[in-house]
Amino acid sequence: MTEGTGAAVPARPAAPSAGSARDDDGPVRPRPTLRGMDLLDSPCFNKGTAFSEAERAAFGLNGLLPPQVESLAEQAERAYRAYRRKTDDLERHIYLRALQDTNEVLFYRLLLDHMDELMPVVYTPVVALGCEEFSHVYRRPRGLFVPYPLRGEIAALLRNRPHPDVDVIVVTDGERILGIGDQGAGGLGIPIGKLSLYTLIGGVPPDRTLPVVLDVGTNNPERLRDPEYLGWRHARITGPEYDAFVRQFVDAVKAELPTTLLQWEDFSAAHARPILERYRDQLPTFNDDIQGTAAVVLGVVSAALRARRAPMREQRIAIFGAGSAGVGIADRLRAAMVEDGLSEPEARRRFFLVNRGGLLSADRTDLSEAQRVYAAPPDPRFGRDGGPPAAAPIGLSEVVGAVRPTVLIGVSTVGGAFSEPIVREMAAHVDRPIVLPLSNPTARSEAAPADLLRWTDGRALVATGSPFPPVDFGGRSVPIAQCNNVYVFPAIGLGLIAGRARRVTDRMLGAAARALGDLAPVLRDPDGPLLPPVTELRSVAREIAFAVATAAIEDRVAPEATPEELRDRIRAAQWAPRYPRYAVDGAPA
Repeated sequence: MTEGTGAAVPARPAAPSAGSARDDDGPVRPRPTLRGMDLLDSPCFNKGTAFSEAERAAFGLNGLLPPQVESLAEQAERAYRAYRRKTDDLERHIYLRALQDTNEVLFYRLLLDHMDELMPVVYTPVVALGCEEFSHVYRRPRGLFVPYPLRGEIAALLRNRPHPDVDVIVVTDGERILGIGDQGAGGLGIPIGKLSLYTLIGGVPPDRTLPVVLDVGTNNPERLRDPEYLGWRHARITGPEYDAFVRQFVDAVKAELPTTLLQWEDFSAAHARPILERYRDQLPTFNDDIQGTAAVVLGVVSAALRARRAPMREQRIAIFGAGSAGVGIADRLRAAMVEDGLSEPEARRRFFLVNRGGLLSADRTDLSEAQRVYAAPPDPRFGRDGGPPAAAPIGLSEVVGAVRPTVLIGVSTVGGAFSEPIVREMAAHVDRPIVLPLSNPTARSEAAPADLLRWTDGRALVATGSPFPPVDFGGRSVPIAQCNNVYVFPAIGLGLIAGRARRVTDRMLGAAARALGDLAPVLRDPDGPLLPPVTELRSVAREIAFAVATAAIEDRVAPEATPEELRDRIRAAQWAPRYPRYAVDGAPA
């Protein structure tokens, strides 16, 4: 992102919010029990200078606020001007987090008015910097810390949550934060950011969300040496002790909040899939890195193939990065190939996964059970015919040259891994190669879109994990879709809440992917992006939520409802940032 100059920024009119309404037609709420500074210090109830004269008199606010009564739009414009004066990304991130901790309606109105500009600061890629600096910029409590030394008190900790009713929990243990690794307790920045998007896009009310970090220590020496580090200063707990700790947490959630959606975020490959498999049938839960990423990628690939008029069953897919995200993507795309007519063995043979040890192959002894599904048999294309293992690992370049993939996906966090020779080799054999460098943050992206278009003479269909600006190529501006989980996980939450689903099933995730693919602008315009613009995310979320809720009914994990009932519930469930009108002496102010 471009850094600002610190100069004064001229005012510009605030963009209308999605599904916007007048600032004064928010819901009527009962008279709050808080008064004076206690009311102004509550981000869920605070309206700041937008409190009416009647509310100020009723709630002891006269004298505590300047006399001018502002509208939400006026407040948002002033907040935006203050934001624009910040001179670097960390300061912008801190400013937005402080606004969230002061006035949540204003925070979300500001984001809604400037989604394309501010969403990357609230979440990826800038949230990575926020996690690294978490202890240094910590201001006010938000969410729940669950440290290992208090493992016998998890139920009590959960009862200390800020709000009693919770629709969505996002939890991390901070071990694999984006592309920057182990951040310990600082990983809480990820659940905070994710839940901001649940509210902004999915419309989950902010006071019904709960970010959680399971603080099991950290193996990051920088954090352990940092005198300001706020987490538990201890090497990471592993093995049976770790498993028991996670089980205690899940048991506490099941007992206290049995219908709440529990989303796992940024766990290491060693823990992510075992946790998901262990608990997916016990409560409504999913892993965003495994399942959310896979659903978005399937939506993008499906749209790109429809634009190419190419069937899924004929694709050859190379994935660089074979952790939980890479294997999850392969699982979802493989299921789509089977739905398109291939047998399971035929579909598996069309995948080639590569990690730091090279191609996943049958002669390797370091593969997990999930990775071994994609272990390539001896193949003469790689100079192997069933004899002794190759002296050196088979790298991505060799794989691309040998199998001529039609789809190349990166989830490796290795910046620049999709080099010019690799991409040109791929493009020499595919008319419109699909190239998805998905690693975050931006510096970890496997390639820059401008390079991909240049190396393929503008033929590549590209989507990235981090946001990139449009690319000028061949006299046209090529928009670059951000293949980010934000297109799916807030909609899954909205669909579960509105549909009253008890579980998250594979059918529901597949339905989310198909609904997303159906909305791709490239289907209507050959020069359009592979995903809708972020400014349309709230309406996109409603369509995906409807598909998810419908699939939940088909899987019998949600009560029966007509399509009209589901759509009405989804509209009603999608919270929007408007100030409530508080009852004053029995009448709204």
